[in-house]
Amino acid sequence: MLTDYTIVVPRRGINDEGKGKKHALHRLISEASTEYVHMMDDDVVPPSALPDTEADMVILPLRMISENPHPTLIERLQTAEYAAIQSLTILTAQKGHAVMCSGANLLVRRERWLESYAELHPETASGDDIFLLESFKRRGLTIAVADADEYEAIVRPQPTLRALLRQRMRWAGKAPVYQDRDIRLCGLTVVVANVLQVLCPPILLLKFPAEYMLIRRREKQTGRERSSFGVILLLELLYPFYMLLCLLGGIYRKHHQKESPSF
Repeated sequence: MLTDYTIVVPRRGINDEGKGKKHALHRLISEASTEYVHMMDDDVVPPSALPDTEADMVILPLRMISENPHPTLIERLQTAEYAAIQSLTILTAQKGHAVMCSGANLLVRRERWLESYAELHPETASGDDIFLLESFKRRGLTIAVADADEYEAIVRPQPTLRALLRQRMRWAGKAPVYQDRDIRLCGLTVVVANVLQVLCPPILLLKFPAEYMLIRRREKQTGRERSSFGVILLLELLYPFYMLLCLLGGIYRKHHQKESPSF
């Protein structure tokens, strides 16, 4: 297990100096003296251990769990969606075509992160993790994945539909800036599949089994509580409209609002 690393947790108002998350990350990572830094968000439950590695980046797993003993429907839908996202993240990374990673639980060689800082688009709020992934892939650096319970961090679902849409629109607003071929192809595939489902609802009969298996695959690997069939089906029925709303809303916000430093 890795023991010599620095935990990097950017916090608004504490270490961002009013200049945004990327500035906070740069300052914290610059001040570190260890070979590796473990990047986390301030609202996650950290993993119990980190893998020993020689890679420049290690994509670590995340699991979404509500703090509510009786999760709301919005929380249950998010949990199922996040299981699918994590399954896709791990699978593509294992095959050498990573399309996602998360700064909520990411292990990175310190010097390599600093070398990539200029490519993190300081003019764009957030997105430091995917821009970092693009930079590492473009530079031919080594990217590994460590998928085990002890490396897993816990994230929480957004409490309301409004908060969820705001978060997803912020994420989606960065999509046009991504340049990596794998990331673009994955995004295009998701958009096309969901647009086709809107235009021709029977497409769901082809699309649902694959996405159902993505969710079930992740839940089986973690051995945790499974999403009900009804929740997964409802997610699949609603997802095209939800995805398109977030995508169009995110792009609109990106082009019609001046971004301020943000997390």
